[in-house]
Amino acid sequence: MTDRISGSAFKQMIAFGAACVAQQKQAINDLNVFPVPDGDTGTNMSLTIQTAVNELKKSEPATVGEAAKITAGALLRGARGNSGVILSLLFRGISKSAKGLVEMDGPALAAAMGEGVATAYGAVMKPAEGTVLTVSRLAAARAAQAAQENPSAEYVLEQAILAGQETLAQTIDMNPVLKKAGVVDAGGKGYLIILDGMLRALRGEELPQVEEDEKAQDKADFGALSLEDITFTYDTVFIVRKKEGVSIEPFRAYLDGIGDSLVIGEDDEAFKVHVHTDIPGQALTEAAKYGTLELAKIENMRTQAEELAAGKQAQSTDDLDAVEEELEAMEGGVAAPEKRYGFLAVCAGDGLAATFRDLGVDRIVSGGQTMNPSTQAILQEVNRTPSQVVFVLPNNKNIIMAAQQCVGLTEKEVIVVPTATVPQGISAMMAVDPEEADPQVILAAMTEAAENVVTAQVTYAARNSDFDGFAISAGDYLALTDGKLFGTDQKLETLLDQLAALAADKGAEFITVFYGDGVTQEDAQRAEQRFADACPEAEVSLLPGGQPVYYYIISIE
Repeated sequence: MTDRISGSAFKQMIAFGAACVAQQKQAINDLNVFPVPDGDTGTNMSLTIQTAVNELKKSEPATVGEAAKITAGALLRGARGNSGVILSLLFRGISKSAKGLVEMDGPALAAAMGEGVATAYGAVMKPAEGTVLTVSRLAAARAAQAAQENPSAEYVLEQAILAGQETLAQTIDMNPVLKKAGVVDAGGKGYLIILDGMLRALRGEELPQVEEDEKAQDKADFGALSLEDITFTYDTVFIVRKKEGVSIEPFRAYLDGIGDSLVIGEDDEAFKVHVHTDIPGQALTEAAKYGTLELAKIENMRTQAEELAAGKQAQSTDDLDAVEEELEAMEGGVAAPEKRYGFLAVCAGDGLAATFRDLGVDRIVSGGQTMNPSTQAILQEVNRTPSQVVFVLPNNKNIIMAAQQCVGLTEKEVIVVPTATVPQGISAMMAVDPEEADPQVILAAMTEAAENVVTAQVTYAARNSDFDGFAISAGDYLALTDGKLFGTDQKLETLLDQLAALAADKGAEFITVFYGDGVTQEDAQRAEQRFADACPEAEVSLLPGGQPVYYYIISIE
């Protein structure tokens, strides 16, 4: 039995833990429900700890204290999602306790785990039971007892894991959201997988080949969750470089008053915030009192819950590494104004991008449903637009907030047209009068045009669900109108006929059918004909959109 942990051993333990959680990340993702299914816990925890592995590869830590410090620093900057932030806090506490230690025995390990728990709980304003916090707390408590029984580091870690596993099994009854979905806590499971990997490394075992073999009943029942489970709308994450000598405690209290699920991780130079709130813009403005805002990302959790309930993949949040890369790419990329007005559109699919360019759009940001671009990605293209004023068409309700964050972050005047769909964006562009001197008049015309469009979308269900009164089976086709579920059927043609009838009822004059990636031209032509037959007086057009996710996007005016 291994009694002490050296610097090199700790390095190997982190690598082993990262490998184990990477192998089981999908099994963890399938459990993710708290507070809503707004991200991928397994993926977030895996990528978070991998940042420490990458940083440790660059050095050969001579002491366990040095190895723990490198690990904690890397985890803070690389933390993804709420689960990643809490994981970083647990290891930050371990680092504080291990400071100055050459090696770590059982009692020292138990003390470090306890400090990790204290650090994590100190950063979470309203810790909930039945989460990774509960699992880590009771695991650390058992570690402290075990250290009195046997001073071996291996024994202490083994006993901590056993206690953690017992607690994990009980989390399903501790948290009403977990009980409703019928699963244990995803973050707690991920944490124990990492600890188990660390134990196996300490024992000198070979990396196991773990198969992702979760049974269906071990997956979260997202259909059982409702929008009532979401208290605040926006999942907000940002990093602030601290002002010297300024305490962030008042800011912590402020955030606690405007939201929930608050977690703040910090080191000597910066702090990272995760909070659910209805006013993310005000949170960012308040943050400026405590330092310089470096990075931010915001996602709409209600939209994410709707997407998951409809069988689609929701956009994960909180990964600021990619955002930082976008910022670096953006530096020096501000285009000199060559004209008064410029236009930027968000869309996915070469055909849709070509349509927007034909209508006068200068820059395209690739994104849309399940692929929401960050504020920085939009800002990058705003700065590359060669105009004084840039109109931004988000074309997705989950992107509007991210686009609005660009206002004030550039020397250009940014005006966000609140388009929630691609057809709305296209109609808005058709209403532009480039000779108009007042940009607000242009905005009003674009907004009015967008509001006169009905958007129909046809996609599929990836799994069974009960949504908006519809019993949906995996593989069913889904039709949505203006973002609401219109119908579901096992035959795509049935839904197209129903949508064509809807267009006829509305007295449509113009109908444009954009067919998606994977739809043949022959099938698309048959779809077009259904609308032409139902609406003989309407002008019906067929265009290749090339969009993912949706077989058809249909504009009805």
